[in-house]
Amino acid sequence: MAIEFIPTIWAARLLAALETTLIYAQANVCNRDYEGEIRGAGNTVKIGSIGDVSVGDYVKDTDIAEPETLSDEAQTLEIDQQKYFNFYIDSIDRAQTNANILDTAMKRSAWSLRNEADGYIAGTMASGVVSDNKIGSLATPIIPTKDDAYEYLVDLGVMLDESNTPIEGRFVVVPAWFHGLLLKDDRFIKAGTVRSDKAIANGMVGEAAGFVILKSNNVPNTAGTKYRIVAGHSVATSYAEQIVDVHSYKPEKRFGDAVKGLHVYGAKVVRPQSLAMMIASKS
Repeated sequence: MAIEFIPTIWAARLLAALETTLIYAQANVCNRDYEGEIRGAGNTVKIGSIGDVSVGDYVKDTDIAEPETLSDEAQTLEIDQQKYFNFYIDSIDRAQTNANILDTAMKRSAWSLRNEADGYIAGTMASGVVSDNKIGSLATPIIPTKDDAYEYLVDLGVMLDESNTPIEGRFVVVPAWFHGLLLKDDRFIKAGTVRSDKAIANGMVGEAAGFVILKSNNVPNTAGTKYRIVAGHSVATSYAEQIVDVHSYKPEKRFGDAVKGLHVYGAKVVRPQSLAMMIASKS
């Protein structure tokens, strides 16, 4: 018996699974302001922006200057990433198990797509940080310890302060080993908020130095060294995605059912001054 399959239902379930497992593309790290209608890979999303407006001195009974012409600094977010899955379940395997193999396979497909998208966004953000907002370098990465890991977060916060990045909603994504250093610092353990204490008690990431701290194994690195730890605000990076096509089919020369799907997406750093980065290696 063939699997009864409704493409629109499966597509919605797959996309929901992606959203609940993404780290770098979640709402407090990236924005989806320009997602719009994405019909396929290669589409673009236009992001408009207005330059600064000048302010002049007013003198009583004196004409003011002619109105200035504002410049439009448009940016383009390209939907240039295209990832697919395509799996097959033999009829014998499906008949001999009580488990819902298809549902499990769909969840695993979602995780695999999530991992690809998460790594892509992480790399995009790390590449978009301006040089003045970096601590350490690929040539000479810093080596934080339990005594100064927290202080480096403070330094990242100062960089964002100086670039007029909004204070509310700042984040930093750290690897597990850096989070371990923070857990050995009383300034992090005794943050003093219910949310932070609860997060630490559950072994989850808390808050420190003005940041919501997120932990990810997708922090960009070079062979387990030179981790690019990015901090910032969601206004800095835009992300857009779409599950373009998901459907089941029966392979011509097999007894069983197969499912394939296409996920397209793109990310762009639109406000690079609202990101800061620490390049660090383990001790």
